[in-house]
Amino acid sequence: MMTSSHAPARQSRTVTDSPLGPLTLVADNGALAGLYMNGRAPDAADADAVSSADATVLAEAARQLTEYFDGRRQVFDLPLALAGTAFQRRVWDALRGIGYGETASYGEIAGQIGQPTAARAVGLANGRNPVSIIVPCHRVVGSDGSLTGYGGGLDNKQHLLEMERRFSRAAAG
Repeated sequence: MMTSSHAPARQSRTVTDSPLGPLTLVADNGALAGLYMNGRAPDAADADAVSSADATVLAEAARQLTEYFDGRRQVFDLPLALAGTAFQRRVWDALRGIGYGETASYGEIAGQIGQPTAARAVGLANGRNPVSIIVPCHRVVGSDGSLTGYGGGLDNKQHLLEMERRFSRAAAG
């Protein structure tokens, strides 16, 4: 999975259906740059006509999301264009290490990136994740295991975690 840090200029987008409702997928130069739920996508006024490379990544992202929601995919394999600070990108890289159906606390992620006192900063970076689900920020919970903030809403976070646990148990048993 490739991650770059360039800022998007012109972007392509599409909307795909999911059990959580419509998901807006945003591509930039043949890489996925955004996944938004609950109509929270950035303003589409700067959207260009969809390039061939963007159309390919948008279709592949939609296909992999369908497999994920059907319980047939646990890891995403897409080129990503994640615009963020170096700290944010380190947090997002750490999020990809949280296993399917598992959770980690903000403090655990802070420790993994070598900044054990940065749990709040990890929370802020988590909230800025531009490709939720793909980079599984829904798998981050409070230190007591409680569900805490999620840009897609706590109901969606709970749905995703329960779905992953259900499919994990089914695969194991």
